[in-house]
Amino acid sequence: MAKNYEDITLALAGICQAARLVQQLAHEGQTDNDAVDVMINSIINNNPSSVLNVYGDNVQNLHTGLSAFAGMFNMTGSQGLNAELTRYMLGVMLLERRLNKAPGAMDELGRRIDNLEHQRDHFGLSQEAMLNTIAGIYVDNISGLGPRIQVTGSPEILRNTLIQAKVRSLLLSGIRSAVLWRQVGGNRLQLLFSRSRLVDTAKYLLAQH
Repeated sequence: MAKNYEDITLALAGICQAARLVQQLAHEGQTDNDAVDVMINSIINNNPSSVLNVYGDNVQNLHTGLSAFAGMFNMTGSQGLNAELTRYMLGVMLLERRLNKAPGAMDELGRRIDNLEHQRDHFGLSQEAMLNTIAGIYVDNISGLGPRIQVTGSPEILRNTLIQAKVRSLLLSGIRSAVLWRQVGGNRLQLLFSRSRLVDTAKYLLAQH
């Protein structure tokens, strides 16, 4: 079966968007709240009708991720930031693989997320309560799977407990996108051998929307 490179690119953009938002938070203490909301909501969307439905049925919701991915391989700019972004993305992909291989881990994560969705729908959790709950899920279900993703940035910013919760929530959203990426046929070899096609697809999606 031919791979759908548009779906693969969208899921990859989800991983990249989570990584880019983590990067911005760690260095600047703030980022695009709408883009954060898209990623947080993607965690709870467990029965999507399509890849794009995971991200609110709007390619524009992945603008941050598509732009960051399309620019990652441009070596005439912020090479340090690109290396950091790549490290976060690969770290997320590694944790997704560990999650997939750990007996019962995916089922337990799914149960916790279902419970979170129930709490949100029935008790109207505030955004801060949502972030803290998702961060707790990340610590309980992901942190023990392998080497932790070392987030670098301003030490003062990273001491802020709300920033910490946002970072962990975004990393979990990146893992959710990595699960989706693998489900639609994505793999790390494509980043080596089909990179041009993926970047071209990202640029096409940006131009169309």
